[in-house]
Amino acid sequence: MSALSQATLAAVEIKGNLGSIGYGLAAIGPGVGVGIIFGNGTQALARQPEAAGLIRANQILGFAFCEALALIGLVMPFVYPTS
Repeated sequence: MSALSQATLAAVEIKGNLGSIGYGLAAIGPGVGVGIIFGNGTQALARQPEAAGLIRANQILGFAFCEALALIGLVMPFVYPTS
């Protein structure tokens, strides 16, 4: 095999795994976001227990937005496949 065909073969092998690597990197952001949301929500509940309903509603809304980002990151490799 020539060096060019070996490089092409290596590129094809790597291309199949880029979607999973990309999603793994994309999942870091929502993971950090969920941790911040629930960490700060717990602190807010400890400081003002009388506002539990409002704090919990805002936590759930923020969690839903973070998880939507994670699901979008999961779907994008299928929508825009590498050719």
